Amino acid sequence: MAHPNGGRGGPERAIVAGLITRDGSRTVAEEHLEELAKLVEAAGGAVSAAVLAKRQAPDPAMYVGKGKAAEIAELARRHEATLVVFDDDLSPAQIRNLEKVIEIKVIDRSALILDIFARRARSRESRTQVELAQLKYLLPRLTRQWSHLSRQAGGIGTRGVGETQLEIDRRMIRTRISRLDEELTKIERNRATQRKGRRSAFTVALVGYTNAGKSTLFNQLTRGSAEAVDKLFATLDARLHKSHFDAPRETVIIDTVGFIRKLPHHLVASFRSTMEEAVAADLVLHVIDGSHPQSDEQREVGEEVLHELGILADRVIEVYNKADRFAVGVGEQKKSRAVAVSALTGQGCDRLIAMIRERELAEGEVVRLQIPASESRILARLHELAQIEHQEADQDLLRIVAWIPDYARHQFEAFELPDLGGRIDDSGRKSSTEEAGVAGRST
Repeated sequence: MAHPNGGRGGPERAIVAGLITRDGSRTVAEEHLEELAKLVEAAGGAVSAAVLAKRQAPDPAMYVGKGKAAEIAELARRHEATLVVFDDDLSPAQIRNLEKVIEIKVIDRSALILDIFARRARSRESRTQVELAQLKYLLPRLTRQWSHLSRQAGGIGTRGVGETQLEIDRRMIRTRISRLDEELTKIERNRATQRKGRRSAFTVALVGYTNAGKSTLFNQLTRGSAEAVDKLFATLDARLHKSHFDAPRETVIIDTVGFIRKLPHHLVASFRSTMEEAVAADLVLHVIDGSHPQSDEQREVGEEVLHELGILADRVIEVYNKADRFAVGVGEQKKSRAVAVSALTGQGCDRLIAMIRERELAEGEVVRLQIPASESRILARLHELAQIEHQEADQDLLRIVAWIPDYARHQFEAFELPDLGGRIDDSGRKSSTEEAGVAGRST
């Protein structure tokens, strides 16, 4: 958000504005404005002043009303501000009316968030997602400032009133949206193919409110070096890395884009392919800043997004982060599947890792196997997929106790020893269920 006047240095000066309605609370509105100010800073701007209006309901014409709009205009002149940012979505008519009174640029929260995402997008996928969201946001907000212009189509049988510039712009945007949708569909197919390649791994996705410390926890669980800074939306692209701790299966940790209240609908839709990593994950860690004054509200925002994505609560562990700043136990008392940690210091991470291991073990079973030593391929596969707990040799047979994940157990069923009864043939293979049943009845 560079300053629009090229001769003036420093960040663009902005005024943030919000509204307290009949059912609203001043405290909550002030907290939302504080977050909006942080978003302005994340976009490279500086907040000169904050304004709160109070009305029974938003004004259809100017959102905060004509009187408050005039007050904001005076404030903008006094602070030499070049931008006013409103905390809620504004209609195209409201933006036009406000700009006429305030006489500087007016944007809403969604436009600001889209600007931040556009600045932070690095990969082809995130750039595509952001551009798609921006165009879908822009399409209904195109003004008629060029409607006096028209393009006369050439050729016989094509002469008429022509096509207004507004119609041309809309058509061009719709065409671009269609192409971006196609590109995202290809990206989603590639992601799905990559996920199939990771099917043997246990995947753990980190989700949560922006700046809750997901990237710091990602580094703690992977010994990685992902950027972890105190700013909103530092992560836009899903990042994957193997865990550093021992686990029954290969474990992959996935860092995802953060949530925020009033997140633009088009942005949520565009970033669905990134969030599919969380949808497909075996386990989801919902990271919550336990030290934040609005931690409960931020948790609820995360729960709403997880619900929209179809992620059930039994696949989620709540991780109350920044335990070095709050009384441990506060967050953990709220739900049984919860743990307090400090991703920065490592406090509580051992317990979190134990919970991840426990979830992995629940998706498999300890079985007894008897495998001929000659079955080298099967033995190699077993050591690749299973966690060997005990192994002993008996002549040309190997008796093994191993934990095997459910998805791979069918590969070793022929060598399983039953807990009770059953027979093992000369090759060391387990007899069929019918044979074992007959044997059991004949004895």
